[in-house]
Amino acid sequence: MKHKVILLLSFFILARPALHSQTSCVTKNNAFASGEELHYKVIYNWGLIWLESAYASFKVSSSKINDKHVYSFTGSGSTYPKYDWFYKVRDVFEAQVDSESFRPIKFHADISEGSKKDKHTYIFDNAHKKAYTFINHGKKPVKIDTVKTNACTIDVLTAIYYARNIDYSHCKANDTISISLLLDGVVYAIYVRYLGKEQFTSKELGVYNCIKFSPLLVEGSIFKKGEGMTVWVSNDKNKIPIYIETPITVGTIKVKLMSYKGLRNAEDAKIQEPVLPDLKKK
Repeated sequence: MKHKVILLLSFFILARPALHSQTSCVTKNNAFASGEELHYKVIYNWGLIWLESAYASFKVSSSKINDKHVYSFTGSGSTYPKYDWFYKVRDVFEAQVDSESFRPIKFHADISEGSKKDKHTYIFDNAHKKAYTFINHGKKPVKIDTVKTNACTIDVLTAIYYARNIDYSHCKANDTISISLLLDGVVYAIYVRYLGKEQFTSKELGVYNCIKFSPLLVEGSIFKKGEGMTVWVSNDKNKIPIYIETPITVGTIKVKLMSYKGLRNAEDAKIQEPVLPDLKKK
């Protein structure tokens, strides 16, 4: 069950170029604010086996870099200690973006998955449309490269917050939304497919009006090739990911939002609180 906890939640990144797509860049944030936190649990399902094996958290803060106001994103994912014997995961992703232009400034990933120990650092030079990448695989020497980008290129962690600011109001079923992503030192033209609107019931959080997506997964990941992954995002200004489900090589992964705080906007998509059990009944 070698799943990457953060990549499971980066549902907008694992895809190939679209045939028909929306291509304008996001340059303004209306979806989140400093202080927001999202917490998820990751469940593995294979036949009769249901294993709550990992968790992930995403946090937003604000700071200054060279007198620029920036958003700082932190994403962390871990297996629960009792499952570390099987496959230990301890991932931390960090990114900074200019709060005014939503252009990425720096990305860093510290990846510890089983015997894999990788570090990635990307420095973005948006004015010259390039990024400097520093990638270290275990004890191998750091690989340094300069990668061509475009006006919309972002990193994997920023992609989550970027996608939450896309205007989906003009999308029709089967439309695709393009994103340019720098991942593993390579720039990919990617997309997600808009599937429409649907209510989703979370046992822990209640009933939400949601926007539904399906990314086309790339070959070579742990996920099955095709459009098997489905994502439900709150249909309001926050656009928080509520639930993700995807088949993998063996079994299925389900990612559920468990708690949150610091939302920027009203929860207009939430239409019902969770139904709590009646403790008086036996």
